[in-house]
Amino acid sequence: MNTIIERLESEVRSYCRSFPTVFSRAEGSTLFAQDGTPYLDFFAGAGALNYGHNEPHLRERLLEYISGCGVAHSLDMATEAKCAFLASFERRVLIPRNLDYKVMFPGPTGTNAVEAALKLARKVTGRRNVIAFTNAFHGMTLGALAATGNSTKRGGAGVELHGVTRMPFDGYLGPDVDTLDYVAATLEDSSSGVGRPAAFIVETVQGEGGVNVASPAWLRRLRTLAHKVGALLIVDDIQVGCGRTGPFFSFDGLGIRPDIVCLSKSLSGYGQPFAMTLMKPELDVWTPGEHNGTFRGNGFAFITAAAALERYWANETLANEVRGKAELAAQRLEAIGSRYGAEARGRGLIRGLAFDDAEIAKAASREAFERQLIIETSGAKDEVLKMLPPLTIASEELERGLDIIEASVAAAKDSAARKARKGRNGQSAPAIAAEGWA
Repeated sequence: MNTIIERLESEVRSYCRSFPTVFSRAEGSTLFAQDGTPYLDFFAGAGALNYGHNEPHLRERLLEYISGCGVAHSLDMATEAKCAFLASFERRVLIPRNLDYKVMFPGPTGTNAVEAALKLARKVTGRRNVIAFTNAFHGMTLGALAATGNSTKRGGAGVELHGVTRMPFDGYLGPDVDTLDYVAATLEDSSSGVGRPAAFIVETVQGEGGVNVASPAWLRRLRTLAHKVGALLIVDDIQVGCGRTGPFFSFDGLGIRPDIVCLSKSLSGYGQPFAMTLMKPELDVWTPGEHNGTFRGNGFAFITAAAALERYWANETLANEVRGKAELAAQRLEAIGSRYGAEARGRGLIRGLAFDDAEIAKAASREAFERQLIIETSGAKDEVLKMLPPLTIASEELERGLDIIEASVAAAKDSAARKARKGRNGQSAPAIAAEGWA
């Protein structure tokens, strides 16, 4: 326990409560506490560390740049680092996929990318309303928060959140209901009260919302519907892009080409704040400075991002490795879910176990930490135990982490069963003490 945290840091802190120790260093798929205890990391900076902690090739390039007095901060001025990144992004990402996008640096984080996307869609179409989906998460600034579903996060705004109509995500009404039937009917009915939107904004896999996976067919129909009503399709690939589902973009191979794409988190490759909003060229109707920000020119992020593209996206090696590891994770989680009454979900290396009782997922996360595994929960009630290991995790580390997940779920279920038995015997079951710092 660290008293300086308790004394000075705001009560808004969260992750340090879930993982109550002080970390001193990190390497690959492991975080080390001050006392040297190693923790296998199945959180990876909420998906910001797809290539692991302190990836050595990226670290070397960054240290070279710093020691050579490379430009660290440049607003949106031209630098060698920015030009090199753009050249790598075009060569390694856009050209192989035959994608024609303009690149915008909106600010340092994912919410900045979303804010720019929403503003641009409204500017292009002249419409104000945007359609977002149930359980979506798009950021914490007001525009992005309006498109976010989580009631707790929305409640923190302190003002009314406008400009967004919520529609049901794929599977929200059950496996046999195509929710786009409802969306289409609503937009086709001039008396529905919902006007035609500027854009649809969607995650192909909802990470914070509970690892909810949209089917390719649903996404293709959404693309068609957007075109039909004159709206843009924005794909928020902030958490599940940069290889998390296997290919660089989560929509690769799904038969859709978004009008606008939001990227951040693992884009820098090294945990540096870095975000981009991609747009089809005809949508680039900004006037100079119409959307800007002080921290658009992170030179360190340009360097590590370009190095990551050249090392990991010059061929299909990483994507193929992710597919293999994803198959292993899916098989293991299916077996664990079948044994302990949970639903296994996910694509690539974003995976989850959804429990009817959210307390099981929360308890399993605590049990995992006791076994030196960092794994978080997601979903409206934190009912999903969500794994986001580095894509570069060694196979034996992945196996070990999955073993810990199984043991942790078993312990959580056993503890819940014991409490239930005590309750039936007329004894009051003690509440699970909240772990972490006060």
